[in-house]
Amino acid sequence: MEVTELFARGGAVMYLLLIGSIAVVAIAIERFRFYSYASHDSQTFLSGLRGRLKSQRAEEVLNYCAAEKSCVGLVAVAGVRAAVHGEDIQTALNIAYDEEAMKLRARLNYLSMIVTLAPLLGLLGTISGMIDSFNIFSVQAGQPLAITGGIGEALIATATGLCVAIVALIVHTYFAQKLDENLTELDKTVSIVIGGIGGRNHETP
Repeated sequence: MEVTELFARGGAVMYLLLIGSIAVVAIAIERFRFYSYASHDSQTFLSGLRGRLKSQRAEEVLNYCAAEKSCVGLVAVAGVRAAVHGEDIQTALNIAYDEEAMKLRARLNYLSMIVTLAPLLGLLGTISGMIDSFNIFSVQAGQPLAITGGIGEALIATATGLCVAIVALIVHTYFAQKLDENLTELDKTVSIVIGGIGGRNHETP
């Protein structure tokens, strides 16, 4: 049986599952590209930032941070810029941290929704198909093949929904791990900036 024929026999709910599967692929591609960019060589940047905060003026450190366009770079820029302009460093870091964390979490809730929704849609399609099968049973009680064939077709939606949910769960778990890693890097950035600038403020003239 061809894929298109299986799809057609799964019922109208298959179109919703198709949309869900396309959404999973699109989100996976977009998030993979974003996380690759967001965490680009962050360890090297943080090592350089730590050294420059000890040995360079704040303006020079700001230029170094501004050249780094990853999430950690943007958070560091906010903190160092606040120090240069005499603003509250902690507030600037908190705002920048929240903004970058929101970008990192973007669209992961949609993956979580698809993980839950896809099996439910599959079950809905199956129940709809079972109802049709029992309607056949009431009219054609002497034709068991028609009844069992209808039940078999009804299960296509459930199988498809489970497949979509499994793929979405794997993708969501992978990016949830990447999210934790990137948030850890942001925490390190905040600590390095506060520690480095705080150390400068406590230096004796």
